[in-house]
Amino acid sequence: MQISIVEGDITTRNVDAIVNAANSSLLGGGGVDGAIHRAAGPELLEACRELRRSSLPGGLPTGAAVATPGFRLPAQWVIHTVGPNLHAGQSDPKLLESCFRESLEIAADVGARSVAFPAISAGIYGWDPRDVATIAVDAVRSFERTRPDSGVELVEFVLFSSDTAEIFRVALGRG
Repeated sequence: MQISIVEGDITTRNVDAIVNAANSSLLGGGGVDGAIHRAAGPELLEACRELRRSSLPGGLPTGAAVATPGFRLPAQWVIHTVGPNLHAGQSDPKLLESCFRESLEIAADVGARSVAFPAISAGIYGWDPRDVATIAVDAVRSFERTRPDSGVELVEFVLFSSDTAEIFRVALGRG
């Protein structure tokens, strides 16, 4: 599996699936979540509302993931995951690791060969980007070891700032 660090806008990535750092309501928000909803168009919000009406009436739990179509995005799929919110006392690194692992499991289930991740929980949810980078890279490498048959061939970490991209490059270089 190839792992790369990209500085830029995740909504423009030409990959099979992008991961949305969603909130549990799945009904849009700020940051990456808002950008993905705007770029995908109103159909994404309707698909998320349908998930809430059917299989997720209480919302998506922290650490879990679910897929919707990408609609107007270059990506065929959006995989929504809810990162832990440090400000709300969600400080267990296993919850954050679960976001990456579960998103990769969903990617494999839908047949995605390439997946782009943001820095889940590193923004408004208050996690230190260094911790996020270490957990993210470790989770992807662990997934590769335990699921070599997953079909996922490329994982991109798409970071908005050069500082965060450099932090991810350092984490990637440690392994």
